Amino acid sequence: MSGGSLDLARKAKRWDDKQMSQLKSTKEKLTEELREAMKKSRKESELNTVESQIRGLDTRLKYSKSDKEKTLKQIAALDEELRQLENKLELIAPKCEYIEKSMMARDQLIQEMKGKMNRVEDDVFEDFCRQIGMQNIRQYEERELRSQQERAKKRLEFDNQKNRITNQLEFERMKDTKNNVLRWERAVSDDEDELERAKQAEQKQMSEIDKLMRELDKLKSERQTKKMDVDAFEEQIGKARREVGAIAKDIQAAQKLVNSIENKLEMRKGERHSILMHCKMEDIQIPMLHGNMEDISAQESSTMESSMDSSSVAAQQIYDRESRITIDYSQLNASYKDFEDDEVKKYGDKLAKAISDASLTLQKIQAPNMKAMHKLEMAREKLQETNEEFENARRRAKQAKKNFEKVKKERHDKFMDCFEHVSNEIDNIYKALAKNQSAQAFLGPENPEEPYLDGINYNCVAPGKRFQPMSNLSGGEKTVAALALLFAIHSYQPAPFFVLDEIDAALDNTNIGKVASYIHDKTTSLQTIVISLKEEFFSHADALIGIVPNAGECLISKVITLDLSQYPAGNPT
Repeated sequence: MSGGSLDLARKAKRWDDKQMSQLKSTKEKLTEELREAMKKSRKESELNTVESQIRGLDTRLKYSKSDKEKTLKQIAALDEELRQLENKLELIAPKCEYIEKSMMARDQLIQEMKGKMNRVEDDVFEDFCRQIGMQNIRQYEERELRSQQERAKKRLEFDNQKNRITNQLEFERMKDTKNNVLRWERAVSDDEDELERAKQAEQKQMSEIDKLMRELDKLKSERQTKKMDVDAFEEQIGKARREVGAIAKDIQAAQKLVNSIENKLEMRKGERHSILMHCKMEDIQIPMLHGNMEDISAQESSTMESSMDSSSVAAQQIYDRESRITIDYSQLNASYKDFEDDEVKKYGDKLAKAISDASLTLQKIQAPNMKAMHKLEMAREKLQETNEEFENARRRAKQAKKNFEKVKKERHDKFMDCFEHVSNEIDNIYKALAKNQSAQAFLGPENPEEPYLDGINYNCVAPGKRFQPMSNLSGGEKTVAALALLFAIHSYQPAPFFVLDEIDAALDNTNIGKVASYIHDKTTSLQTIVISLKEEFFSHADALIGIVPNAGECLISKVITLDLSQYPAGNPT
């Protein structure tokens, strides 16, 4: 055992100055080694960061190349499609001009026909008007009306005068004055003779009027025939106008397609500008036949992004400058130009592997890392998993796109089958409802490419009226148009029966009879239940069902039925 201050003093003498200096030098050496080790660890982390950046750049380069190839192919396809559309547009323009000229010629022909009708009417009544001293038959009709009124007025005056003379004669008889009686008798006989002559003149005039009226009826029938011819010409003009409208819609669709192609070209120019800007920022040298990297202006691009008012002008200036750049692909192997997406991916993987091997060699040269192979294996496994996930996701996306296109096509086909059927049937149904062949109804999609995404324009021309918007039609005309659309839709996939609730509310008796007659004609293929309060409508039904209140302790409803099939139409009983 040892203890006490003596032992402590003896132990302290062991640590002399030489040993202390050796320990300090050892400490400093260890500290320096620790510092070097910390530097190496920091360099290793920096090296890992650089490796990850290299892998990211390789991936971006691979996708950029694939996007570039796709963009070039799409640009070529769009250029070809644009040329085809321009050729079609050049073919459509002369056709439109021809149709407009034909319409003008038909309008001129109609005006000439109207002039001919007036001249025919004037030629027919020319002799008669010359005989009576009139310019046309209308003035004669006005004069005859005035003459009839004057004759009626004179006849009334004659009757009044006769009554007055008769009264005076009675008065004179009461006075018993023979001379006055004889004088008034002579006056009466003269008046009677005058009246007889007036009656004979009236009969003669009436016979002439009858003869002229027969001629007028004959001329009216000829005029009706000419009017029917004019209506036929107007129908042809309407058909031509509808054809012009369809051509205008085709032109509008082509214009939309051209605008879409121009927008896609602008997008491709923007993507090309982004790629060039990225290469300039990353100091990636691009072989060029024309132009240089100075044509890519980052300052103008930033100005374009900051100034919203002049963005389009600045972008166009940038694209014009970059259009002078022509990239030299002569250094690129010809076999690489025909690579597909999978081959590009494989070649990118090969280059990535080469870069990874070079990086691994660089790491071995700078500082040996015993865990590098393990990390490389882990990175390869992760890359393999990522590639497999990417391929799976790509296959799923491709399958989803294929399914989407299939569903989109089915949707378009089903919609267009229904739309074409309804648009073909609605005009005949509207004519049948209106009982007039001059009535017209037609449908038109707002979006011809994908009609189910936008609205459908429904327009109709009521009988005897010009074309006007649906909102300007009367309530009855709107009701008939709505029923035509309803029956046209029903004709595509007929339902077992219809239930119509007071559709005759805005209709007059004439239109009610037309609608009821149309529904009655369709009873062989369609059962219809109609709720109506107008006798003009439900009198055409096969059976009636009425709901009436039945008075009692409490108010209840009572159902009354009546079979009208046992009462033939037109039977007064």
